Amino acid sequence: MRKIIYIFLTILAAVLVFSVIVFLLTQNKGKGALQVTSVPNATVYLDGKAIGITPLCKCDLKDMILEGEYTIKLVPASGNFQAFEQKITISPKVLTVVDKNFAEKGLDNASIIGLSQIADKKDAQVFVVTFPTAAQVFLDNNLQGQSPILLKNITESDHELKITKEGYKDKIVRIRAALGFKLEALIYLGLDLNAASLSATAVPLVSSSSAGVDSLKILILNTPTGFLRVRESPSLASTEITQIKPGETYVLVDEKTGWYEIKLSDGKNGWISSQYAKKPSN
Repeated sequence: MRKIIYIFLTILAAVLVFSVIVFLLTQNKGKGALQVTSVPNATVYLDGKAIGITPLCKCDLKDMILEGEYTIKLVPASGNFQAFEQKITISPKVLTVVDKNFAEKGLDNASIIGLSQIADKKDAQVFVVTFPTAAQVFLDNNLQGQSPILLKNITESDHELKITKEGYKDKIVRIRAALGFKLEALIYLGLDLNAASLSATAVPLVSSSSAGVDSLKILILNTPTGFLRVRESPSLASTEITQIKPGETYVLVDEKTGWYEIKLSDGKNGWISSQYAKKPSN
């Protein structure tokens, strides 16, 4: 009788251990990893909640993040730089990588790399989106075309992705393609102030008919959204009053750290992020 009870308890213990393992695997099935790096170091926020300081890796099973869409925000610990904010997707059992180099007035650059499953398990794809668009995309030093671009039938191995565009600094990202997945690369290019093309886009000092004095006009640069928000005051929490487009120029009225006050076409004034605007060269 004791032998039977012993066997029963052994089986019961094994079943309980198996149940615990299955439970843990189930709990982590919908989680993915997140790695964030930056120069300089920055505090990382996910949907408004601080989760650590770069370099950061939520890569351990207990630290992984539930799958879904999030807003990631990086606030630099030093330097007079504007915070970086972007939507990201955390996919199950996949590492999402965010890298940011902070700099002044459009000179910063960034990359966000993630994976998503595709129907064809024998194919490996790479999808490249850049800001600004129409940048040249090289894979292992071979020109593939202009962004945005979807590359199919990529070898399952390590590759070098190089993004170039006249007037901007080259961006090189090392990636690894995987069968059954589409690697999605979102690349932000930083302006190259030494490039000859930038001097051609500079807007000279012009006379403001309304003020009767020389006024400085600034050029609106490319943005991740394709437009730039204009706010009532120099704060992200301020009310949005309108939106303006890259390539347009506006009279500069005033400026504060990270912000420019401009005169709109209807005569009203508003504030824009100085990260996406450029003063002319003297």
